[in-house]
Amino acid sequence: MVEIELDGKKVDIIEGSMIMHAADKAGTYIPHFCYHKKLSIAANCRMCLVDVEKAPKPMPACATPVTQGMIVRTKSEKAIKAQQSVMEFLLINHPLDCPICDQGGECQLQDLAVGYGGSTSRYEEEKRVVFHKDVGPLISMEEMSRCIHCTRCVRFGQEVAGVMELGMIHRGEHSEITTVVGETVDSELSGNMIDICPVGALTSKPFRYSARTWELSRRKSVSPHDSTGANLIVQVKNNQVMRVVPLENEDVNECWIADRDRFSYESLNGDERLTQPMLKQGGQWQTVDWQTALEYVANGLRQIKTDHGAAAVGALVSPHSTVEELALAGALVRGLGSENIDHRLRHADFTASSGIRWLGTPIASLSNLQRVLVVGSNLRKDHPLFAQRIRQAVRKGAAVSVIASSNELATRDAWAMSLAGVSTVAAGGWLQALADVASAIGAEKGVAAPAAGHATDEAKAFAQSLIGGERKAILLGNAAAHHADASRLLALAQWIGTQTGASVGYLTEAANTVGAQWVNALPGQGGLNAGQMLAGGLKAVLLLNNEPEFDSAAGARTAAGLEHAQMVVTLSPFKANLAISDVLLPIAPFTETPGTFVNAEGRIQSFHAVVKPRGEARPGWKVLRVLANLLGVPGFDFETAQEVLASVRGADAVTHVAAERLNNDAPANLDLAAPGNAAAVPVTASIYQLDGLVRRATSLQLTADARGRHAATGVRPGPHPAAEEVAA
Repeated sequence: MVEIELDGKKVDIIEGSMIMHAADKAGTYIPHFCYHKKLSIAANCRMCLVDVEKAPKPMPACATPVTQGMIVRTKSEKAIKAQQSVMEFLLINHPLDCPICDQGGECQLQDLAVGYGGSTSRYEEEKRVVFHKDVGPLISMEEMSRCIHCTRCVRFGQEVAGVMELGMIHRGEHSEITTVVGETVDSELSGNMIDICPVGALTSKPFRYSARTWELSRRKSVSPHDSTGANLIVQVKNNQVMRVVPLENEDVNECWIADRDRFSYESLNGDERLTQPMLKQGGQWQTVDWQTALEYVANGLRQIKTDHGAAAVGALVSPHSTVEELALAGALVRGLGSENIDHRLRHADFTASSGIRWLGTPIASLSNLQRVLVVGSNLRKDHPLFAQRIRQAVRKGAAVSVIASSNELATRDAWAMSLAGVSTVAAGGWLQALADVASAIGAEKGVAAPAAGHATDEAKAFAQSLIGGERKAILLGNAAAHHADASRLLALAQWIGTQTGASVGYLTEAANTVGAQWVNALPGQGGLNAGQMLAGGLKAVLLLNNEPEFDSAAGARTAAGLEHAQMVVTLSPFKANLAISDVLLPIAPFTETPGTFVNAEGRIQSFHAVVKPRGEARPGWKVLRVLANLLGVPGFDFETAQEVLASVRGADAVTHVAAERLNNDAPANLDLAAPGNAAAVPVTASIYQLDGLVRRATSLQLTADARGRHAATGVRPGPHPAAEEVAA
């Protein structure tokens, strides 16, 4: 530790730190633009100049290392004059168009100009003009004359997103930030550049000119997409979601969010929203009131139970639904006497597990791993925020190895990080690839491997990587979870983990995959799994917040599988499943209902509604409660979502699912010696097809990722017109 004096106060700080770090620790604000705590130091803007005793001139606080006994003054006349001079320099070419700038009201330059800018300018020449760039549907670079060349966006691309999509060309007064060859900015984390831009050079293209920042109310929420559980601030005007930005949480998403977390809100205000209950009568959809719709459903369920038995009734529920919705859907189905409920719509292996499948390690620990083996995941697209954490680990020296098919892997460059080893194997060969790694580890450690394998040079390299290092993880991706040999893949991964000291876990697909297991949204004894239900095993089907054509392994076969059902009821925020449904019940999306998601590490995160439900839509848990009341199912006397959650987790105010319930152990007595399923092709969703919200977000469907869907993975285009137009 080093002790310095900062504005008369003693501060102890780790040796090698910069003056800026000491100021942060002491709670002293030093004005800055280019410095960002998550990015490397560039010392471009010089706004953070401070007075260091015995230094002949002011020094940049962000790039000046502390030394023992250093005396620093941040508010001396020398420091203030230096900062004012820098501000005058920055404003020389700035267009000063605050009245029409989207950044107005939340602009660092605007804020600091109040304290450090002059009331007049000595500069009388014409200001320079930088032409706008079109870099895609998400980021607007229409006013690049505002850019102050802090290079935050450039460093973000290199260091966090892993792709240098922006750079600076030319020199001096001709310098400008650009994509160099006129390409678009296509990173799945690109929207974070908007947040870190200290001026209005990079702004949100979908949000542009739609509201002023001081008109917006800010409310906390949680992302409903992948299993990170990113914390959000949803910004609202006139009961409409206008913008979504990150809420900092170091243990979960740090200060970043993925583009699908940021821009999927567009679908909330779209024309495809279902705002009133609807019944199909004579092949035509008719709008009805809630009482009529719910009584129709209740009478239908009663009749089908009477005619065919309770086993003819079932529910297919989305792992993107809230804990409360999933819990009540399960209670409703079981209250009718059926065990037919499942959230595993894309799975091919339905072997029962002994516990809740989860990440196997805290999310924050991903940033500090030393060895990683990823099986069956396009990590960067499936879990962008997990990928950026592992990218941090790679920058610290971690070795990442990958077993995946060409669909998940594409190229080494597609992962935007250095890979120590890559095994490009068709999905049917993943079991053998893991068996080869197990054999190599067994040979190295002198133990018998659980399955016959070949210790190839590639397998030996993977084995050596996992045996070395201290903090290690084996991560099974979405495609591994959906695999026909999912249980055997897990068993082999567990054996490898035990031999090497690595944690083993699933990246988990959706916002509430862990939560769905927690509330037992799974078939009970004698119940049908999702595959059996979609194959036509039911007479009455409840579809909660999903579209089987796009969200299940059955895909286009859904219509044939459900055509024999006498009643199909869709509970959705959107006009979904029109061809297969008999009833549409409008339920509220995550912004219009209180609820809870459980992320990949088992963290329980509750949120409130940020706007009122649109039209006649109602929170899904309320719809299920009233339906159960009409059916006479006992135990549905909940008045609030908090009461539903309390019934799930008991009296304890826990923040995580109980550790004893989190268990990635493979089922016993699996035949690991049998060959893998050579025909296995796991059905996965591309980054902007994951759920109904992103499928209907117009700007996301115009991105390069949406246009470049991998047909070979079984991904089907979504129902949004923009998606169809792009696909065509």
